[in-house]
Amino acid sequence: MPKGYWVSVYRTISDPGKLAAYNALAGPAVRAAGGRTLVRGGRVAAHDEGIAERTVLVEFDSYEQAVAARESDAYQEALAALADGVERDFRIVEGID
Repeated sequence: MPKGYWVSVYRTISDPGKLAAYNALAGPAVRAAGGRTLVRGGRVAAHDEGIAERTVLVEFDSYEQAVAARESDAYQEALAALADGVERDFRIVEGID
């Protein structure tokens, strides 16, 4: 069964406090749902459109698990804390088996 991944690319962070509140809630929610954060922040070499603020990659054992984690009450609480504090592109993608 192919793994599932959350891929987030942050264009802007307008409210670092909201991002910190989100991180405090999202980390435990992701771990409780079986997610493993592979990349969070760090150095980025942006080659297209200059988007290099922040990149996050989270791995799950399956695509279905990744979708369920995104829909969980715990993660929804984290999203509410984040609100309009960032502009990002968030995707759930299926890995290659």
